[in-house]
Amino acid sequence: MLRRTWLSIVTLAIVAPMGANGGSLMAQEANPEHVHVLHVTEAFGATPDGSGLLPMAIAEATIVAEHARLAGEGDPTDIDPMIRHARHVLNAIDPGEFPTGPGLDFGVRPAAEGIIRHIELAANSEGASQSVVTHSAHVVAASSDLVKRADEMVALARQVLAAGVYNVAYPLAQQLGSLGAELLTGADTSGDGSISMGDGEAGLGQVERHMALLVEAEGV
Repeated sequence: MLRRTWLSIVTLAIVAPMGANGGSLMAQEANPEHVHVLHVTEAFGATPDGSGLLPMAIAEATIVAEHARLAGEGDPTDIDPMIRHARHVLNAIDPGEFPTGPGLDFGVRPAAEGIIRHIELAANSEGASQSVVTHSAHVVAASSDLVKRADEMVALARQVLAAGVYNVAYPLAQQLGSLGAELLTGADTSGDGSISMGDGEAGLGQVERHMALLVEAEGV
């Protein structure tokens, strides 16, 4: 399956029905940056259920974290579950990586890339408020870290699939489990006592928090 291009995703977002949240989006048409904010938080036509990019990212990341955990928690001498759950991880990260599995047919990585795209569009909209500009920078940094961690997990999952023997696959599957948890919470990998953004440490928790600050500041 080919990965979606941003041109196709944006086109789908324009032409697809807005669903239950269409009214709130229509009400914001006079405020271009709010339209893009609502694509992230409430409704985006390219997601399978029309939900916003952030809810989609959270739903897919929850699936990723669960299957990453399962990959590294089973019998260390049985490679078959490690392979099965590594494939499930790939599917929920991006169905272009593995086309079948428990994911929602969108993927964490495309959702995170979509958040970055639409928050940058919001910040670059004519007349964008200072609060949008300020908070969007944090959202973009945290989402970029999310993409980095997703890519780390893709690399690890591919190594599990290629390992061939359980004693090589198992430690990789355990690492996959740790990264799956960090995808949701972020991690203080530098050991400085805090989770920074833009250094690969942030997770969905940080994206969600800064989106909430943006929404509160804008009254969206």
